[in-house]
Parts: sequence; structure tokens; C-alpha cells
Amino acid sequence: MTPSQPAAHPLRRRGERMRQAVLAAAVDILATEGLAGATVAAVARSAGVHETSVYRRWKTRENLILDALTTELDAALPIPDTGDVREDLERFFGALASLLAGAQGQALLRLSVERDDTLDDRRRAYWTDRLERAAAMVERGVDRGELAPDTDPGLLIESVSGPLFARVLLSGTSWDDTLVPRLIALALDGSRPRTGA
Repeated sequence: MTPSQPAAHPLRRRGERMRQAVLAAAVDILATEGLAGATVAAVARSAGVHETSVYRRWKTRENLILDALTTELDAALPIPDTGDVREDLERFFGALASLLAGAQGQALLRLSVERDDTLDDRRRAYWTDRLERAAAMVERGVDRGELAPDTDPGLLIESVSGPLFARVLLSGTSWDDTLVPRLIALALDGSRPRTGA
């Protein structure tokens, strides 16, 4: 909507339909305008709902932003459990790579790197929780004997996710289908059980 256009008349959305419209609008605005543009008024206008409805449900802008990203991210990135650590990691990070190539991934990256004192503590807790969830794949690999007992699950997850985020931040979404398997191979090589003297 350009400044010369009138605001769209709010729709009579309620319940889950309203929630989904608002969350989608928040992700879109975060992707295109960053945190500064993701005001409650802008999100409500884009979603076609009343601003008071957004405040009634989420109370604060910060609650809205985190709900938008965590809801979409958790749905898009389930933690696989195939019985094989390499397969689990390839499925998980393949899904993450696809996510980062889209609008929600761009919004997630913006939230991760933009400075906002009101979000810093909650953003840290958000990432700590997601890393712990992903680390379960590595912990299962250790338990099955696929990985060395002293493998650091969090570090292994970060060693694959870090380059993915860096690739998007530095060069957009330019990678081929071999990137994720190659990153996982690099991470796993140092985590395999050591045999012999």
C-alpha cells in the first residue's frame, strides 16, 4: 500500500483465521522492512484487521514478532528421528536451507542480527531453546554409538547452521543442493568414534 492509497477496511476475522492472517503479515513485513517496519499498526493494516484486535491478542509488538517467527519456524523445522544421525541432520538442515531461501527465513535472519534492546533477552532464549531441540539429534547419535561420547551436540549443530546463515547473509540464497550434505560431512568427520591407538 502506497501512502496515497486509503487503508484497507478491516475484515471481520476472528479466532484462528485472524491469528494466521496477522502472523503471515508480520513475517512478510519483517522480511521486507525489518524490525523497524514491523509495527503493530503496519501488521494490522496488512492483515486487514483492527489494531486493537492485535493488541488484545498479543499485548505487545515483541510478543507478536516472536509468535510469528516461532510458530512458523517450529512448523517448518520438525526434529527428525530416523535412527541415523546423518539422515536426521540432512533432513533438518535441508529444511532449514529451504526456509532460509524464503520470506520467513529472511525475516528470521533480520530478527537475529538487528539490534533491538526490547527483544535481546527473549531472542537469546529463543535461540537457546531451538539449539537444544536440534541438539537432540546429535545426542541420539551419541547414544547409538554413531558419534564419539565426548561430542558437543550444540557445537556440532552450530558448525552446520553457522555457515548456512553466513551464506544467506553474505551472498543471498546462492547455494547448490550439495552444500548441506558437505557441511554435515565436515561436522561429522570430527565427531566419529576414534578407533585404534
